[in-house]
Amino acid sequence: MRTPEPPPLQEDLEALLRRLRLPHIRRAAPEVLATARAQRWEPAEVLKSLLGEELAGRERSALATRRKAASFPSGKTFEAWDQKASSIPAPTQQALRTLEWVRRRENLVVCGPSGTGKTFFLEAIGQSAVEVGIKVAWFALEDLGVLVRAHRADDTVTRAVGRILRSELIMIDDVGLLPVSLDAAEGLYRLVDAAYERRSIAVSSNLHPSGFDELMPKTLVSATVDRLMHHAHVCVTTGDSVRLQQATSGKGVKPLT
Repeated sequence: MRTPEPPPLQEDLEALLRRLRLPHIRRAAPEVLATARAQRWEPAEVLKSLLGEELAGRERSALATRRKAASFPSGKTFEAWDQKASSIPAPTQQALRTLEWVRRRENLVVCGPSGTGKTFFLEAIGQSAVEVGIKVAWFALEDLGVLVRAHRADDTVTRAVGRILRSELIMIDDVGLLPVSLDAAEGLYRLVDAAYERRSIAVSSNLHPSGFDELMPKTLVSATVDRLMHHAHVCVTTGDSVRLQQATSGKGVKPLT
């Protein structure tokens, strides 16, 4: 049997809630008030329930906004992460997942061969940060090159980097996977320099930072790596590609029917 719809709010009450910008109370109020009448709630219970709905709704909206602003590549979280399959020691994984290093404005570098879970781990860390209220920004390295080129003409690169630093955790993926343009190298340096001891930077790379001189001009590498590594946790991943293992074992696709 279908439950009857609760009566709508009075027009003046709904208008008042709109003016006060309480959308979640406005949406929940008909059902809460109907329940309160049926169960003879005390006025304080009604108020507590409605305010709880507003708070929960705002938290959901804020989380959705932070997640959208972060621009994560795939939506991977620790729900799908296999801790035992990673070559990063379990105690290190647990310590990084507390996010205390972000609160201390320290950095994270995850480096190793392709397919060893670097991007997955980094994104899952970022998703966890977003869920506890930390603002995150995600970039591929070449995105920084695009940013530098777009803002060089009117000399607003510094201002653009400053906007990125509104996030508390900046994540840069796949350093060393492709040749690095001079603009991208400049963008990485500018971001690392501006964030130094002010924000946390997390990097995934096929190369250890000591090998970045294979990718970028040595003058930029020296200054970039010096600042990046000064307060950094370094995780070196090892082993074969998880993607390749799944492909060869037939787990990379669903069987055809």
